[in-house]
Parts: sequence; C-alpha cells; structure tokens
Amino acid sequence: MNATLPNSPARETPHPGPTVTGRPDRGADLRALVALVARGEEAAFDQLYDRLAGPVLGMAGRVLRDPAQSEEVAQEVMLELWRSAGRYRPERGTVLSWALTIAHRRAVDRVRAAQAAYDRDWLDAVRSYAPVFDEVAEQVELRLDQERVRRLLGSLTKGQRESLTLAYYGGCTQAQIAALLGTPLGTVKTRIRDGLIRLRDQLAVES
Repeated sequence: MNATLPNSPARETPHPGPTVTGRPDRGADLRALVALVARGEEAAFDQLYDRLAGPVLGMAGRVLRDPAQSEEVAQEVMLELWRSAGRYRPERGTVLSWALTIAHRRAVDRVRAAQAAYDRDWLDAVRSYAPVFDEVAEQVELRLDQERVRRLLGSLTKGQRESLTLAYYGGCTQAQIAALLGTPLGTVKTRIRDGLIRLRDQLAVES
C-alpha cells in the first residue's frame, strides 16, 4: 500500500537506510520543517520526507524483516507525520526520535497482530498434541526476554538510547548515526559502547 498525501503526489519509499551526504542533520532544521508541515506546507513536507523516509524505512525493516510490509509501514508513518505534525512536542525528544518511535510502534503492532494469529493456531496444536507444549513455552520465554530488553532501553540516557535505536533497530552505521544526529563519531561510539555495557549489566542483575 502506498499512502498518498492530500494534494501531493505519491512518494516512492527509498531503500532501507538513510543516505548520508556528509551534512549534519540539524534538529533545529527538522523542527522548523515540522512547524511548517503543521501549517499544511507541502513543500516543507517534501523536505521532511527526504530527511526521514530512509531512517523510518530502516526502522520498519529492522523489526519486520519483510521489504513489502516495511514499505507499507514507512508510508503509513510518513502519512501520520503529515497529519500529526501539529502534535509534535520538542521537549519530548527530537523529530528523528519521534518519527522512529512511531515507526517502531507501527511495526511492532504488525508483528503482534501476526503473532496473535499464529499463537491461536499454536494453541490449537497444543490442545491436540501435548508434546508441542514445550515449544510453546520456549517461544513465550523468548518473547518475555525481548520485552525485558525493550524495557531496559528506557533506563539508558537519551543519547545512548537514540544511538542504540538507530544502530540496532534502524540498521544505521555509526557514521550514519553521527551524521543524522549531528554528533561527533567518537561520541556516538562511546554512547553505543556504554549503552551496551549498561544493558548487559542490568540483564545480569535480573537473571
């Protein structure tokens, strides 16, 4: 599904991963574009689309692992950004993190919907064939571990969380993250390293 914005031509979603031009992605520029989009400025949305569509698609692809579904989710997210630009609040995070949060939420919703249908079929199998129960328990334990990791991400600093999200959900390289956030490469490397150490230590405590 390719979402078409009101009075705007359909946009083609780029391949996963942002294109880095070497120019830092300044948060102030993105905030200014969002403010214009909130007033219905289509030209501003074109620029916002070009800046965010790549990372959004990368995020969706990281979660869904399916190109077609990832493109659908990316189009849905960009349409949501067009419609909800007026609700963006800078004090809650950068424009990039806002867009990626929406992308992650929508992608996870798709996974959960598919998982719910799959779980119903699996429960039917459990009722008819008892040995399958062990496999069901293993899958439930795996999903609980994934939920715990997502919760622990909330314990990181904003910079660590944003860098790790771009790296492991968005599929970005460290150099791309530095360009997207307008942050020195060395700082990005430190945030990712320290964030991973903190996650590892927290998981060890809870084990």
